[in-house]
Amino acid sequence: MDLRIKGKTALITGGSRGIGLGVAQLLAEEGCNLHLVSRKQDNLDAARQAILAAYKVDVNCHAVDLADSAAATNLAGKLRDVDILVNNAGSIPQGSLAKMDDAALQASWSLKLFGFLNMARQVYTAMCERRSGVIINVIGASGARPRADYISGSMANAALIAMSRALGAEGPDYGVRVVGLNPAATETERQRVRWEARAQKELGDSKRWPELTKGYPFGRLASVDEIASAIVFLASGRASYITGTVLTVDGGRSYRSK
Repeated sequence: MDLRIKGKTALITGGSRGIGLGVAQLLAEEGCNLHLVSRKQDNLDAARQAILAAYKVDVNCHAVDLADSAAATNLAGKLRDVDILVNNAGSIPQGSLAKMDDAALQASWSLKLFGFLNMARQVYTAMCERRSGVIINVIGASGARPRADYISGSMANAALIAMSRALGAEGPDYGVRVVGLNPAATETERQRVRWEARAQKELGDSKRWPELTKGYPFGRLASVDEIASAIVFLASGRASYITGTVLTVDGGRSYRSK
């Protein structure tokens, strides 16, 4: 299926590993030119080499810490002409309200919440001026189903869901779409390390970590490709009437009784 995005330019934050890299690879397969953003230059270089080895597209890398508001705003200002923005960078640690002091709260929101906002502020405005563009915010299901033991993440994700819906509702007046996506627990490199550590502790063998995911839908975590495929479809011309909504891709886990 032609996704009607060949020749478009996409900006992916957190684009050097995990879901972000999966999205970048699929967009490159569709013929999109790329801007990848991550904090570590070596990870960006590796991602760029892998993509260029497989696809004939342009890949530009930006080693920027998006938790730095000024740096994020400056980068977004330079890349206002992108056709697709995938806000993906950032993670927030677990913690209850009692354990989250002001410093921890601000630090955890700097990248995930304000990083998304700073990128969107510049790029969304430019898209509206051009009357064309798509923003996909990769958020998290805790924003829709908040948890007390993940209070900071739940609050930040709820705010990003609200932003996606509000801008997504306004955007069609200017030819722009904004969509949110809540991914399932996904088998990224970082997640696999965590599962392996847990398996070593509970089962005495890190290689047995898949046994700990049997309670998930389909008896496993989601693959990076499964989540990335949904994101790329939403960013494509085939999803041209989808905006102002938040898609949850979790194998139905949010609505299972156990």
